[in-house]
Amino acid sequence: MEASELLEQILPTAMYGSVVRTVGMTAAAADFPAPVGALAEIHRQAGPPLLAEVIGFRDHLTLLYPLSRLNGVRRGDRVRLIRTSRWLRVGRELLGRVINAQGEAIDGKPQPMLPDRVPFDRKPPEPCSRPRIDTPLPTGIRAIDTMLTCGRGQRLGIFSGAGVGKSILLGMMARFSTADVIVIALIGERGREVREFIERDLGPQGLAKTVVVVATSNEPAVVRVQAASTATAIAEYFRDQGADVLLLVDSITRFAMAQREIGLAAGEPPTTRGYTPSVFALLPRLVERTGRSPEGTITAFYSVLVEADDPTEPVADAMRGILDGHIWLSRTLASRGHYPAVDVLESLSRLMPEVVSPQHLEAAQTIRELLAAYRDHEDLISIGAYRRGSNPTVDVAMELREEIHALLRQGREERSVFEEAQKQLLELAARAAQMRQSKKAPPPGGNSAAATTPNRTAAQRAPLTPS
Repeated sequence: MEASELLEQILPTAMYGSVVRTVGMTAAAADFPAPVGALAEIHRQAGPPLLAEVIGFRDHLTLLYPLSRLNGVRRGDRVRLIRTSRWLRVGRELLGRVINAQGEAIDGKPQPMLPDRVPFDRKPPEPCSRPRIDTPLPTGIRAIDTMLTCGRGQRLGIFSGAGVGKSILLGMMARFSTADVIVIALIGERGREVREFIERDLGPQGLAKTVVVVATSNEPAVVRVQAASTATAIAEYFRDQGADVLLLVDSITRFAMAQREIGLAAGEPPTTRGYTPSVFALLPRLVERTGRSPEGTITAFYSVLVEADDPTEPVADAMRGILDGHIWLSRTLASRGHYPAVDVLESLSRLMPEVVSPQHLEAAQTIRELLAAYRDHEDLISIGAYRRGSNPTVDVAMELREEIHALLRQGREERSVFEEAQKQLLELAARAAQMRQSKKAPPPGGNSAAATTPNRTAAQRAPLTPS
């Protein structure tokens, strides 16, 4: 942020108020006209001051959402303005560290010495200043690199229900991706799962070039919302340094639920399935901060927790319209032991045609066609009602089914190299094309008319002789 912009947001005088009531998780202060988004502290008679954020106004009162529990707050407690402009300390010393939404290390190690500052809420790059995305970013996931190739600066969603393997997929990306820096935001996770993710899914190799931002489910909603902004601000800092950054947010649904809590506390009306209008206004503001700039790139993956596996759930539906593609994790594939459970036919990378060669794109379309043909006839095949020879595409799909699944499957510790995966895809598509062509061609030396009418009787096929 420029110095002039920072000065415009700073109020020139001190500001004080007093608590008059509390409602749910919010406190209302009188005589405290601080702007929305400002940080204040409530001085309790018992205990240290309580930090809170201004979220709105109601009946000449200022609404404060605390960054921790409201225990000990009483009527008449003094409220003091801390700052109107929120900023975050950053630096390369954050790599390999686990921090909270305020940027403080929570991994038990000494607090890092960070030389730079960035704003929490930053404007997205101007549309005309964004370079085109034309270079692929290998994620180390074979199914994505071959069938849903991602570009440097692209934004995609990972859509799945609970327990389908999205956290494992994100951990594999963090370990195997070729990005220079990785920023992970764990929003609304259970406290037990944080360490498991860091040690099991991320590992020392992935953590070395990663910054992990954590806001667990027991923390206030304003902290969970702030964690997404903190992770995005850190990613923007490294992008401005010229790095290719991979931003992984798990999950954007819990971010939206936290914003819904804040909106309801501020008096917003619930609209779509209880979500407030501010949720759908905040989602594009957060996502648009990522992408490619003249200095570097932020490639972002947002996991979307789909309630009851319903793809039309409000947050999922809104995110599909904002993002540059979506990856759907199928519970059916996961139940069959197919990991990662990427449903290629339900997934889409809108920028894949811009970042891969025509040969790669054509090969991926060939494999998609085979997968679609098998799915359309799967019921007939499973009961033995399909007759081989009826459809050459289905015949090829049946013969290459195991090889296609081998291409799309991958072990948790298996690293995929982009060039090798691309080569496997091209070879498999070439084999499929040859097999389909051979099945369409008439048998050599045979009568084409007889071949096309196999139900003719022997008398009909016999040559006519003079009587």
